[in-house]
Amino acid sequence: MTAEHPTNWRKPTRSSTGNACVEVGRLADGAAVRDTKNRDAGHLTTSRAQWTDFIAAVKTNRFD
Repeated sequence: MTAEHPTNWRKPTRSSTGNACVEVGRLADGAAVRDTKNRDAGHLTTSRAQWTDFIAAVKTNRFD
């Protein structure tokens, strides 16, 4: 991944006002994930293919 800066950070709507969750940021070819409690700690990045596979696995309860 490149050193581009993620944009449009958002957190899950189910977390409402809580800060015990992660935020997802948009990258040109993927996504970035960071901890809402420690935003200055940095973020992890994924490619578009990795993010798509991860979301598909979540939606099919693969991690339950």
